[in-house]
Formats: sequence, C-alpha cells, structure tokens
Amino acid sequence: MIKQAIIPLAGLGTRLLPLTSVFAKELLPINGKPGIEYILDECIDAGVNEIIFIISKKKEMIKKYFNNDSFYKSIIKKKKDPRLIKEYKKILFYKKRIKFVYQNKPLGTGDAVLKTKKYIKDKYFLMLLPDDLIINKNCSKDMIKVHNKYKGSVIASMKVKRNNVDRWGIYSISKNFDKLNFKISDVIEKPNAKDAPSNNAVIGRYILPKKIFDYLKSQKKGKGDEIHITDAIRRMISNQNLFIGHKFKGNYLDCGSMNGYINSGIKISKL
Repeated sequence: MIKQAIIPLAGLGTRLLPLTSVFAKELLPINGKPGIEYILDECIDAGVNEIIFIISKKKEMIKKYFNNDSFYKSIIKKKKDPRLIKEYKKILFYKKRIKFVYQNKPLGTGDAVLKTKKYIKDKYFLMLLPDDLIINKNCSKDMIKVHNKYKGSVIASMKVKRNNVDRWGIYSISKNFDKLNFKISDVIEKPNAKDAPSNNAVIGRYILPKKIFDYLKSQKKGKGDEIHITDAIRRMISNQNLFIGHKFKGNYLDCGSMNGYINSGIKISKL
C-alpha cells in the first residue's frame, strides 16, 4: 500500500507574478478553496496518511497556514462562528498528516525529492506536483490500483500539443498493458519538438520507488542547471526498472500559469 506522499512546494511561482510576490501560490484560492487543499484531499481519499511538504524559508507562509492554532482559538472564543469552527477542524485534520522539509536552494524537483529520503519508510511513495490539478476522478487512487496490479512505478500521462512538448517530460512506449496503462521505454525532460519521441507527457502524479534516492544522489544537473526527477527516472528505466504510464480519466487543470489559474477557478465553480 502507498501510505506516504511528498509535495514539492519550494518553487517561487514566477508564472503567477505579481500575485506570488507576497503570497504562496499554493494558498491562492481556487473557487474559494486554497489550491493545496485539493491536492491534500486527493491524497487522503487515496489512503495516504502522511504527507511531506517540501518548502523553503521563503514559503513558510504555508507552514503557518497549518499551524496558526492560537489565531483560530482566539477568534472562535469570541465569535463561536460554526463556519470558522468547521474550517479550524479541517485544518487540524490536515495538520496531523503533514511534515515539513526544507529546500532552500532552487536546485530542481529531483533535489527536492532527495530532501525527503530519511522520512520515506516503504518501498514506494506518491509524489504530487501542486500546479497540476486533476478533478472529477482521483488520479492518485487509480494509480495506486495500477501499482498494486503490476508491482512497478507509475506516472500519470496525457497527450499534449506537439508545439508544447518543451514544457513537459516526454516519454516513449514499448508496449501496452491495456487501454490506459503502458510500459515506458524512455523519457526526456523538456525536449524540443524535433527531438521529442512523442507527444505523450508526464503529468504531476508519480508513484516512485524508494531506491530512486540512490539515483538522485549521483544525478548530474540537467536543463536549467537543475536536478530533474525525469533524468533519474530515465536512468532507472535504462537499468530495467519498470515504469508504467497511466492515462488518467479525470480532467486536467494547469494552475501554474495566470490563465490556467483563472480558468481552473471557472471550471471548478461549474461542477
């Protein structure tokens, strides 16, 4: 069973400036609910009971959001507002499941994952990227079912436009297991359209093996002078480790750009 998840949150959110000049992008409301809470709800509904947030000193606002007990208690004592009481109970529910790890230098997602090494207990764990919301279907829960069936690592996947492949990790397929799941034979981080092996993109949901930490420790910096999780996965695939691409059934929302953030709120409001 997958009981732990990690969520990298140390990024500066420059695509959402000027909002993120003073505010953590993961706390920005999407249809009245902080974006990070959609991710937390997905994890918890999938059976995860421990969630590791990777933050930086510049993102300590996130830690305060989940640890602001004295503020809630003082307001509730004065107002006895049922809505505030409900919100505080929800925060406490999340808080019991969250640990915080720091990545103070922006060295990439691979480096962020490596910071969690001493906390991961089981052979596999879940990783979710907060910019990627998947609604109407719990992608993490479905991926855990795939992992349990095939006993391998799993990556969420969808097709993207060929002229946008340089935004994603792009993979090639060696065989299909069924209509939604297939064996990944290679993956490249943000290739140009000419070099991309396909238009099959990695989306921000991963079930990763604990032994990926051994690869990340020796992983050289890649594009943007950062350590990419995709590059470590590529090395693992070349060493015959099974990685399965999963075509998820839910609706994908990109909350990491201004247009995507605005459209996400509109789409969720119509559910």
